[in-house]
Amino acid sequence: MTEGQNSSLAGHASPNAGPSLWLACIDQLAQELPEQQFNTWIKPLVAQVADDLSKVTIFVANRFKLDWVRAQYSGRISGLLEKLYGQSIQVELALAPREISSKRYISATTPELGSTPEPAGLGDDAAPGLFKNRLNSALTFDTLVEGTANRMARAAAMHVATTPGQLYNPLFIYGGVGLGKTHLMHAVGNKLLAERPDAKVLYIHAEQFVSDVVKAYQRKTFDEFKERYHSLDLLLIDDVQFFANKDRTQEEFFNAFEALLAKKSHIVMTSDTYPKGLADIHERLVSRFDAGLTVAIEPPELEMRVAILINKSRAEGAEMPEEVAFFVAKNVRSNVRELEGALRKILAYSRFNQKEISIQLARDALRDLLSIQNRQISVENIQKTVADYYKIKVADMYSKKRPASIARPRQIAMYLAKELTQKSLPEIGELFGGRDHTTVLHAVRKIGGERQQMTELNQQLHVLEQTLKG
Repeated sequence: MTEGQNSSLAGHASPNAGPSLWLACIDQLAQELPEQQFNTWIKPLVAQVADDLSKVTIFVANRFKLDWVRAQYSGRISGLLEKLYGQSIQVELALAPREISSKRYISATTPELGSTPEPAGLGDDAAPGLFKNRLNSALTFDTLVEGTANRMARAAAMHVATTPGQLYNPLFIYGGVGLGKTHLMHAVGNKLLAERPDAKVLYIHAEQFVSDVVKAYQRKTFDEFKERYHSLDLLLIDDVQFFANKDRTQEEFFNAFEALLAKKSHIVMTSDTYPKGLADIHERLVSRFDAGLTVAIEPPELEMRVAILINKSRAEGAEMPEEVAFFVAKNVRSNVRELEGALRKILAYSRFNQKEISIQLARDALRDLLSIQNRQISVENIQKTVADYYKIKVADMYSKKRPASIARPRQIAMYLAKELTQKSLPEIGELFGGRDHTTVLHAVRKIGGERQQMTELNQQLHVLEQTLKG
């Protein structure tokens, strides 16, 4: 952006420019910071952006957090905002007012692009008699893009929403970060409440359950704790892997689990791994998790990624041409959250530069992301990573040897090369010892098909993908 463009833009920004600017900044911090650090310090921040984008006021919950955010993150936030906008922006930190309800305030969890708001937890003070279900009404089955990656999980979730307390109890949904597990859980809760408005439904993150257990012990309020959790009709609990090594929490969750099943209430859980893959969780809990239905959500396939981009772009009041959606979808493969982050950058770049969305604009907006991907993931890197994982020699990737102990990892490496790089089938074949493209195609179809059926293979591929993406 030139200096002339900046000056003409100041004071004439579109109504969506402020939210887009702040959300693009948040998205960048989410990629840079460890997840726990981001969730603790950045995600709760709420911002107010001046109409002319000259100033961003960031509201923080209390004095301690304000001092910490100022010391640790304010410099990086200022730098990112300036980089995204192209000129200096004044950043001010302030204590949050008691109520922030105006649309002029933007949080990292503003329900745009499918993100999930985080209302006050059960342990926080609430109006007497008020039950907070913590559901995001924007996350429904209608707003979830369906594809082969999530079809089975969606069908199971729909069944639970329409006939709770019967089959698939508990429903355990697992998969990597940003694939839509949380969206599915909110969809279940929203559909049940639409049909049964009097149902007691609660969505909660596992970390909040841990916090509620701690508060119940501190305040000696376990009667209230049990009354609230044991009386639910539907409990939706996210990221149960956070119960690891927390014995008291696991004990209380086991008790709640048993109480809910006894009264034919339904439980839906998510995790980053399948039940038997959970570390440091009591065996009796794992066996309960595994007693209902366990389903995986996979990274979305190309057509599904294109549909997600086009739909979410329209929801933002912008039209993304199909060829641009295909370009972005081919380069952002891992999960829906990264797709949303890429879309935010493109929309912000388009608005700030006052240019139509095109492939070249998308390439410019995603320059950093594309350069990181191209640098990190290569066919050679995939071959080495897979060979190390399955304890074979890298040379076996190119050799003509065909025993299963070698052929199988070779097919997995071919599958990952097709999924994670821009190489064509003939190019991949050439890098695997001059093999024909039909050999690569067979491997891609075989491993892709088996991934849908075999939990252990899916978990292995998930580990390999996370390793390769750093």
